[in-house]
Amino acid sequence: MRKISATGALRFALACSVGLMIGSAAASAKTANDELVIALSSDLRALNDLSRDGPSDVVLHHLYETLVGLKADLSIGPALADSWTVSDDGTVYTFRLREGAKFHNGDPVTSADVKWSWDFHLNPERKVSCKANFDGTRQIKVLSVDTPDPLTVVFTLEKPSPLFLLRLAEVQCNLWVASPKNVDEKGEWKEGSAIGSGPFMLASRSVNDNIILKRFGDYVASKAERSGYSGDRTARVDTLRFQIVPDPTVQEVALKSGDVDVIYSVDPRRAQELEKAGFQRSTAPGLTWAVFLMQTNDPVLSNLKVRQAIAHAINYDEIAEVRSAGTEKPGHSAVSPASPYHSEKFEEWPQYDPDKARALLAEAGYKGERITIQTNTRFRSMFENAVLLQGMLMQVGINAQLETLEWGAQFERFNRGKFQMQSFIWSPRTDPALVYGNITGDKKADPSNQWDNSEAYALYQQALVETDFAKREEIFLKLHRMMVAEIPTISLYYNSVNTVTAPNVEGFSTWPAENPIGWGVSKK
Repeated sequence: MRKISATGALRFALACSVGLMIGSAAASAKTANDELVIALSSDLRALNDLSRDGPSDVVLHHLYETLVGLKADLSIGPALADSWTVSDDGTVYTFRLREGAKFHNGDPVTSADVKWSWDFHLNPERKVSCKANFDGTRQIKVLSVDTPDPLTVVFTLEKPSPLFLLRLAEVQCNLWVASPKNVDEKGEWKEGSAIGSGPFMLASRSVNDNIILKRFGDYVASKAERSGYSGDRTARVDTLRFQIVPDPTVQEVALKSGDVDVIYSVDPRRAQELEKAGFQRSTAPGLTWAVFLMQTNDPVLSNLKVRQAIAHAINYDEIAEVRSAGTEKPGHSAVSPASPYHSEKFEEWPQYDPDKARALLAEAGYKGERITIQTNTRFRSMFENAVLLQGMLMQVGINAQLETLEWGAQFERFNRGKFQMQSFIWSPRTDPALVYGNITGDKKADPSNQWDNSEAYALYQQALVETDFAKREEIFLKLHRMMVAEIPTISLYYNSVNTVTAPNVEGFSTWPAENPIGWGVSKK
């Protein structure tokens, strides 16, 4: 009998599960024509953005608006602000708000509301990690926010930054503009309040079940073309429902049965099979970064030769092929292939070489110590990558074991640095400096930092303030070559974005930032 490798067995099981689950034809729609239902992997964390994650970002971008927004090509375009100017020295940004913009309670949006939102989010008494984007911690320091008239907001920076507009528009950490009437007389956010200026307003929320939004009838759209989170956000359905469905397989069953209209972040194999079954698939180049994290303070993994051995033990082509159904190549750098800074120089990395891995382990004096790989089953790619890694490490003599946790537990251990290895995915970041910012820093100050190297951190800080393209490119190349030498994290690939919708959904578009967008979408 022919022996099947761990990788081959996983590939066979995946193919079988896809065929059994999908069936042969798309079901007729059950959801109402004036309602769009998007499957969400978990409930949002908060309505005030003081605690966030990916699903929270998806919902809140429909309720609130940012001053500027990411366009589908990842450039910056108008959102709540119609236009802006920058002073000659690059330190003063003057924004002109969209005329006629209103909050869900009917109040006009003014520059005073922008300033209030800014002060609320950057209140030093609140533990909000994103405030570090603007308080000088990550080089951008806003000295003042002024409101010379009701539609003009002026931000003065301590020094020029190539990332200020990008930080304002960032999908994950940005400046939501919310109504001051969301808080009580003590300045605390009211339970269940979500008064924004977005195209949808909160109708109801059933914890861990669904979030229902209704079209905001008085929404005044931007005159700019709809593109990503920028431009015209006019709602085309009366109701937008986010249905909490944690399991990806159950999401697909719900799509097939007509209980949901949109599932996103779909496994490429699943997306292809669903398309064959009659559903609509849309794709875009991705920025989501799949990695293997390593705790460099661990007694075993603090040995560079062990980390080098692990890097040589991994068949990167096979992992990328299995995970993407042949649509993606490995990505060996924190600089995404989609980035304008990327070149073949960023693909330098220890090559797959099991014999060299074994030799390095012998040089390191490795004696079979256990290396535990933490993963979860909520995010299929993290789990499957971990299974593939375990098999590859065992083939070179590493005692690799899986520890499958609930996602919340894995994330909590990530934040505390309590792991040896983790199969992990970073959500999209639109500039390489932001990607390096995820992994670089003092472990004592923040145990979630992966790369505790003062020289690397200094280079990252330079990238936050340098405005010359060629000089920034050289900074990123230095960082990459340092990562090749030290291997604090192993880069695998960047996910393409796959979204699948019911056959009667019209106007839905997928974009690199990945989050599904409900405005501009209708149903036949």
